[in-house]
Amino acid sequence: MQELLEKVSRGRCTVADALAELKNFPAEMLSCAHLDHHRRLRTGVPEVVYGENKTAGQIADILRKFLRFSPAVMATRVSQEKGEAVCLDIPGLVYHEAARMVTAQLDESHQGADGGAGLVLVIAAGTSDIPVAEEAFITLRCLGNTVEKFYDVGVAGIHRLLSRRDLLEKAGILIVVAGMEGALPSVIGGLVDKPIIGVPTSVGYGTGLGGIAALLGMLNSCAPGIAVVNIDNGFGAACMAARICKQITGQVEI
Repeated sequence: MQELLEKVSRGRCTVADALAELKNFPAEMLSCAHLDHHRRLRTGVPEVVYGENKTAGQIADILRKFLRFSPAVMATRVSQEKGEAVCLDIPGLVYHEAARMVTAQLDESHQGADGGAGLVLVIAAGTSDIPVAEEAFITLRCLGNTVEKFYDVGVAGIHRLLSRRDLLEKAGILIVVAGMEGALPSVIGGLVDKPIIGVPTSVGYGTGLGGIAALLGMLNSCAPGIAVVNIDNGFGAACMAARICKQITGQVEI
């Protein structure tokens, strides 16, 4: 709304064009969806497209509408075939294969920061956990957060984690992604004084029960200060970390 008013005041947008924009604000009805353009103002996080059961055409239609109001557009759980089709349909969008996400071009300045309260570190226990970790990583970058990642440092080779204690101390918030028994957040919880968001994944053998074992392990951690999101929910963990960062720094803007 502020951006639109500034455009009108500077003569970059006519009153008629502004009224046309406001007709679809805060909500807009499509044949396949009812879009919530006001969510960013209410919650700090824009509405994100869950793409798993949508067609490429539906995803493209929704993202095209969202782009009129904000460049911070995201679609999660998008297959490579659908992602490539959406990017072909809308120039300027990017498909992130590991994260299974479609986004606008990302600002490279949000990587490699010196550290501090506003830096989020995404840690993955194993290579098989990377898709969920990448979902968190890309989401945080889309939301304007400074973020780094540290992968394949699970408890079976704990020396890999301990060799980078400096990186753990550097971050303000840690997102820890792990499957199997989900032990990594507890280990890290005993090493740092930072907020930790545990993300259990569905990675593991039969008695892992599709991530239930990792979820229960994290929920029953003896290390204090660990919050836990749902199985494979890298997106939810990223949104939680972004909200914490905004409260700490007051600087995150989408």
